[in-house]
Amino acid sequence: MGLAQIKTEPVMKAAPTADSDFIRAKVQAAGSSFYWAMRFLPAQKRAALFAIYAFCREVDDIADGEMPREDKIVELDRWRRKIENLYAGRPGDEITRALGPAVTAYKLRKKDFIAVIEGMEMDARGPIVAPSLEELDLYCDRVASAVGRLCIHAFGEPTPCGERVATHLGRALQLTNIMRDVGEDAAIDRLYLPAELLSQAGIASSDPRAVASDARLPHVIAAVGDLAEKHFSESEAALAQCNKDAVRPAVIMMRVYRQHFERLRDNHWNPVPPLKGLARLKSNAFKLWTAIHVGLF
Repeated sequence: MGLAQIKTEPVMKAAPTADSDFIRAKVQAAGSSFYWAMRFLPAQKRAALFAIYAFCREVDDIADGEMPREDKIVELDRWRRKIENLYAGRPGDEITRALGPAVTAYKLRKKDFIAVIEGMEMDARGPIVAPSLEELDLYCDRVASAVGRLCIHAFGEPTPCGERVATHLGRALQLTNIMRDVGEDAAIDRLYLPAELLSQAGIASSDPRAVASDARLPHVIAAVGDLAEKHFSESEAALAQCNKDAVRPAVIMMRVYRQHFERLRDNHWNPVPPLKGLARLKSNAFKLWTAIHVGLF
């Protein structure tokens, strides 16, 4: 399906509302790769995906915010009740009102929203420091693959191959984030690198700042990179079995995150500094080109 066909696909069009303006502003303000991936969707699907993103951004901001741990748990539990009310037909704020049509149109599952909240609670009750591989996988499933499961339904691919895309691409993206953000996470006393891989590299400490400055850190990141690479490969295999038109946004996200992954690999798994100036412009241009190219072809 070409870009022109995507734009003219029949959809239910609604007049802009204060809620839709709020959601769009929230997504744009985040400056996420997500925005580029969703920009070329038909209006109804785009609204659904933006609402899902706004929900995820809201609960993530709670988990990463400055309020005391007890208050974070209270706020996340309030979101659990909001989701329960949404499925009982009583949406109560801008985000749940925006989610309502998406839940109905695309049969989004309550358990996936709850899984996202549970993942944020893992951070809020933390900080997470050197989890086991099993605990890290559960965390990735909740904060990333569960989001993927919501998205894949809104894309129009609620099939076994779509579920596999969500499972593996979600983990690949989250592991890439973890590898990229070791220093940033250490600054807030978090360490998502698994204990088993730290031990294999000969790192006995689980202090986030100590690990972030350890000369053996690239060995750990390389091992996490092997896990991410397997999930990227599984994602590609699953995407090949899905409806090409439905999963275009997932392809865009995969290609954008592959760029982050390859920067780390090309730097021999050493942390890479944030992009600035011309390099940042080139990265943004790549995101736009990827969105257009996948949208057209």
